[in-house]
Amino acid sequence: MSDLRYEATYLIETPFEPAKVAEVIAGEQSSGTFTRVPGETDDLRARARADVLSIELLEQVSTPSLSNAFLERKGVQGPWQRARVRLSFPADNVGANLPTLVATVSGNLYDLGEVTGLRLESLSLPAAYRDQFDKPRVGIAGTRQATGVAQGALVGTIIKPNVGFTAEQTAELVAQLCAAGVDFIKDDEVCANPAHAPLAARVPAVMRVVREHAERTGKHVMVAFNISDEIDPMRRHADLVVAEGGSCVMASLNWVGHAGMQTLRRHTPLAIHGHRNGYGAWSRHPLLGMSIPAYQTLWRLAGVDHLHVHGVQGKFAQPDAEVIEGIHDCYQPLAGDASDVSMPIVSSGQWAGTVPATFAAAQSDDVVFMSGGGVLAHPDGAAAGVASIRQAWAATMAGQDIFADGPQPSELARALAFFGH
Repeated sequence: MSDLRYEATYLIETPFEPAKVAEVIAGEQSSGTFTRVPGETDDLRARARADVLSIELLEQVSTPSLSNAFLERKGVQGPWQRARVRLSFPADNVGANLPTLVATVSGNLYDLGEVTGLRLESLSLPAAYRDQFDKPRVGIAGTRQATGVAQGALVGTIIKPNVGFTAEQTAELVAQLCAAGVDFIKDDEVCANPAHAPLAARVPAVMRVVREHAERTGKHVMVAFNISDEIDPMRRHADLVVAEGGSCVMASLNWVGHAGMQTLRRHTPLAIHGHRNGYGAWSRHPLLGMSIPAYQTLWRLAGVDHLHVHGVQGKFAQPDAEVIEGIHDCYQPLAGDASDVSMPIVSSGQWAGTVPATFAAAQSDDVVFMSGGGVLAHPDGAAAGVASIRQAWAATMAGQDIFADGPQPSELARALAFFGH
């Protein structure tokens, strides 16, 4: 047995005394339940029970954030008190078991009758506990090495149309995108192993043109093949990518699951591109689900190399503050190991005009800047779209205002005129 403990911080809303609710949470997710039970001795509690470390009272509200049939049956009225509570859990209760860790720090907590809102905000892990889980094998440094991009943002794009292309049509588009100068190409999350372009045909077709491009130019373009599936098919597909000389696979995190991602990480040396589609179900209500640091921590424990963070000034509902938090969280080692970082994937409605806001947010060029329409829909073609993004990054990092500082290179100027301010 060890004395290792990890911490979790929650935002809660309750009509009861927050200190009592914090104790309910501590008991429910460790040694007991809502009341002490036979067998839950003082010695067992001392060894296995979670502890309440702190309670910060926040505002009171006059209406609950979420409905609660338990409270309605009992006729419990407000006001409803919000609070931030920090708990400490014995690591030995879980061990190196990621699904059980997730069940412990979230799980039934979202269903507790005592709360009308609960959100996991953050996790803090001691180094000795973090080391029991997987770490990224490729990360930021390995992605740069594989693509040959030593500095500057990596410019990426997405296969569009999302679905419908045959394997050969996909390969033709990839050849065009390689010639256009991209560093990174990925499948869309809804295109994994369709009948019209099965991975068994698509991977060889695409990698043939990627290899031909590399032979001509010396440039390896990283392609993230979407292999989201059951465990055995994912392993087979990853092996095919390796056999064809590929460097990356992609999986939909929320639907493959933590155990699935761990199995994939342990099976393949490829970069694992983690797509977070569906995260809005965990995040869009401020008193429910998980904040981005907690969410990303749990996936980083599965050894994911790349993490989607959406895009600054993008097309989705998330505020820029969440995107920025996601970017910076990727750069923070989980427990002191400087190499334990993931590459943030900036994506959703991105084009040359969102580069300044992205750089201002990240304060770094360690990003893959994904642009679908911003590349493919550029009025002068994909190569001009890629050039416009590179020009925007160069100007922004040089301290120039691309919207105001005089004449621009033609590709950037056309992008600004076509896509709008």
